[in-house]
Amino acid sequence: MTALLRRRDFSFLLYDVFGADALASTTTFAGQDRAMYDAVLDTAEKVAADAFAPCAAELDANEPTWDGERVTLPASLKAALRAFYDAGFGGASFAEELGGMHLPYSVTQAASSMFAIANTSASAYLMLTTATAHLLQAFANDALKQRFLPPLLDGRYFGTMCLSETQAGSSLADIKTTATPHDDGTYRLVGDKMWISGGEHELSDNIVHLVLARTPDAPAGIKGISLFLVPRFHVDDDGAIGAANDVKLVGLNHKMGYRGTVNTVLRFGDQEQCVGFLVGELHQGLRCMFHMMNEARISVGVGASMLGYAGFLTSLQYAQERQQGRPLGAKDPTSPQVPLVDHVDVRRMLLAQKAYVEGGMALSFMCARLVDDIACDVDVDDNKLLLDVLTPIAKAWPSHYALKANDLAIQVLGGYGYTREFPVERMYRDNRLNPIHEGTNGIQALDLLGRKVPSQHGRGLQLLGMRMQADINLGAKHDDTQRFAAALQDEMQRFTETTMGLLGTAQGGDIDGFLQNAHAYLHYAGHLVVAWLWLKQANALVDGEAARDDFAHGKLAACSFFFDRELPRCERWARLLREGEDSARRCAAEWL
Repeated sequence: MTALLRRRDFSFLLYDVFGADALASTTTFAGQDRAMYDAVLDTAEKVAADAFAPCAAELDANEPTWDGERVTLPASLKAALRAFYDAGFGGASFAEELGGMHLPYSVTQAASSMFAIANTSASAYLMLTTATAHLLQAFANDALKQRFLPPLLDGRYFGTMCLSETQAGSSLADIKTTATPHDDGTYRLVGDKMWISGGEHELSDNIVHLVLARTPDAPAGIKGISLFLVPRFHVDDDGAIGAANDVKLVGLNHKMGYRGTVNTVLRFGDQEQCVGFLVGELHQGLRCMFHMMNEARISVGVGASMLGYAGFLTSLQYAQERQQGRPLGAKDPTSPQVPLVDHVDVRRMLLAQKAYVEGGMALSFMCARLVDDIACDVDVDDNKLLLDVLTPIAKAWPSHYALKANDLAIQVLGGYGYTREFPVERMYRDNRLNPIHEGTNGIQALDLLGRKVPSQHGRGLQLLGMRMQADINLGAKHDDTQRFAAALQDEMQRFTETTMGLLGTAQGGDIDGFLQNAHAYLHYAGHLVVAWLWLKQANALVDGEAARDDFAHGKLAACSFFFDRELPRCERWARLLREGEDSARRCAAEWL
């Protein structure tokens, strides 16, 4: 059986690269220490291995069913989720007065990653519920917090986000769901929502839907959107659960992957009796919802990296154990076969997976550390701006390249990889959702180049460049990292020049020309950032006199692979962006 994870991969990033143990010395996380963090991760790894991993294949093979009354899911899913909450992870990042552990986000994200590795379908319920609780903590009034936060944190209630509609999809400006004010200060919602993960089930006592809708007098477009909390069942002031709240399941969506995460079409107010509560200010719903969406986008990147990581470990073990063929120079057909890993092309595929997924993991841990620094009041404005720039990259880059890693995992296993007897085909199907949900990668590209890069006159990119330069300077001091530092320095300069040219196009009024190759810019920025994070990992290994072991050699090999085989791709993206390649723009729709 493949090991669930390699713990040193987590410890290295958490402590050696991003210094999460130093957070325990801050006022915000006073009284904590590394031993406490390791104990949390020990528990997460055990629960993930014992409760989540065993039912991953079962959830995939037994999709949710609906008999017109109830959605049925395997009982093992409810048991796994209960084990998560019984271990206290539901409130891990929340204040102690709410029943939480007040842990750094770096630690809770590392723990959550372990559940995603073990069972991505099950972990989706957890991500949505935690993000729901974080949004309510940030924007809900005290009455809503008192009524809904405690059961969300202990797993009695689960949460969802209800944005898309059949006629709107990602175009939220076109949503039609309405919310009419009522005399008691509540609202009555009417409308349909599509693609709602966790929208209907019997896994919890209640479901808290966060719904985007328009009030009758709302202005057109996104400026008229408000956010409402809509429980599946009414909840009395004393917390008692009452009657159904006119939220109707219309149908289930049948997915390629993530099959254990029930995905629904919901109708609110079929009898015009669906009660909702305003969250935040009127007509500020999208601003509130982005609090949850940005958390979800980073979580998508985490989940993508972890699916890639799980596939990598599975294919690595297979390659180590599977005897097949002989070295190219072997002349004796009766000589013993060798493990697959002894073939150089198999090692190429394994090294590519390692470079992609461990680079994606580093990106996720980087974002988590920024969240913690903000919580500790460290350079808050700058760190928020840097996190804003990194968020579309953190969602999109792993969801594209960790998927490539899953593809390579299938290839390493050959014919077996294409069968359901091994989990790598399931991991690929699960990961294929990640470039789509929580904002497609095309939307992330437009967000990065169209909004995040120009914001505050490019201050976010300047901050990113300063972080990169510090590691370039450190890498230039060591023989093992000098060439990586020099290559990154050159590429960073080219990236800056390319970005300035694009911004000049926008200032000239050619917005279509500015954004036509945003997808290439996203790949370019992502590769640059991941190259930096590989240099950062290499620096952590060579900045000292510690003896090199297999772990260190493997990290440096993956770093070399990325710089030699992946970073050179940036030159082509830079040329495409500088030249304004416009074949898609010139191609009329009728020609297709």
